[in-house]
Amino acid sequence: MGPPDGRGDPLNAPLSIDLVSEHASPLAVLGGVDAGGQNVHVAALAGALADLGHRVVVHTRRDRADLAEHVPLRPGVLVHHVPAGPARQLLKDQLLPYMPAFGDELARYWRTRPPDIVHAHFWMSGLAALRGARHLAIPVVHTYHALGVVKRRHQGAADTSPPGRLGIETAIARSAHRVVATCSDEVAELLAIGAPADRIRVVPCGVDPVRFTPAGPSVPRGGRRRLLTVGRMVPRKGAETAVEALVRLPRTELLVAGGPPADQLDDDPYARRLRALAARLGVADRLVLLGAVAADAMPALMRSSDLVICPAHYEPFGIVPLEAMACGVPVVATAVGGHLDTIADGRTGTLVPPASAEALATAAHALLADPKTRQAYGEAGRRRVLSFYTWQTVATCTAKVYDEVLDRTDPPARTADAPRVPRVTTGGPR
Repeated sequence: MGPPDGRGDPLNAPLSIDLVSEHASPLAVLGGVDAGGQNVHVAALAGALADLGHRVVVHTRRDRADLAEHVPLRPGVLVHHVPAGPARQLLKDQLLPYMPAFGDELARYWRTRPPDIVHAHFWMSGLAALRGARHLAIPVVHTYHALGVVKRRHQGAADTSPPGRLGIETAIARSAHRVVATCSDEVAELLAIGAPADRIRVVPCGVDPVRFTPAGPSVPRGGRRRLLTVGRMVPRKGAETAVEALVRLPRTELLVAGGPPADQLDDDPYARRLRALAARLGVADRLVLLGAVAADAMPALMRSSDLVICPAHYEPFGIVPLEAMACGVPVVATAVGGHLDTIADGRTGTLVPPASAEALATAAHALLADPKTRQAYGEAGRRRVLSFYTWQTVATCTAKVYDEVLDRTDPPARTADAPRVPRVTTGGPR
């Protein structure tokens, strides 16, 4: 860790950076209810920052009794398991009552090992980080990954977020030294909840173009054209729209990757719902539910597909399109959230309105019938990833935000005042 006075280091000197990710551990096995894009983001960002020479600690909640306090993730990155609440897995929406304890543990840790800067990921991490840093003059940068106001808008009564989420998110936006949005669509949402415009910066998520590449093995396939959609088994990911589109796409199969392991799909309510829908529409023989797919197997699966479709009703960012583009596979995606930034409509893929099976089918049919355009889109997608979305680029841009906060830029940026801690009534554990 850096010395307590490390915030005076000269430009380009290594930083001591602490990431806070209360529910999304970089060590987690992906595919669970709350294990997804944020876990990937935190792990990859930490590693890329370490590759730039910085020293990184990731603080995440201890959710198993057998976890060591510190676990090396890779050279330059240490994972710290914070004791806050029971040492067992809980749904993220159950964690708010334990965030004061999480923040107090961070304060104890930082009193002896203060970082130069803290970067919190997700709203509850922001709450804990601001509490931990409030008396220590440690600046806090925040990334939401998903905003409660957007979730509430799209899920309505099905939103399981704690009642105080929206107010806390607003307070974090006004208290953090910088708010890092992952796409331009998020900026408008942040301004609407009161985030100061001069503290917002846009840095996207990234992808590993060495692992996700057009070259390499491919999953075997038959004579049908292949569509692939990847995501958790939840309605907002839009798999039902993809199944409905399949009716208009003869000689085409739809592979759905995500959810529980394949041998547990029969017990998953949403998987049963998709199968029932496919049976009613007469496409059950062309729907393949794969269940959870290991991360190492995903590139080969993507390479085997003619198109990757991303039919989410809303998507705060969406890493899947980047993974597909890195593999040289064109994308058909809904025109929402991060898709609006990552996909160059008419060059790397096609954007369609959300919840429209007809629009999704029309776009997919046009590309399936035009191999030359598919190849051109795939090649352009790969170039776009290499230009803008490698983790090295993301880490470099993120480090520039840190430098700005720490007055390491030229001309120097104004450092915000010490963070204020949002007030929260937890209502006690559920």
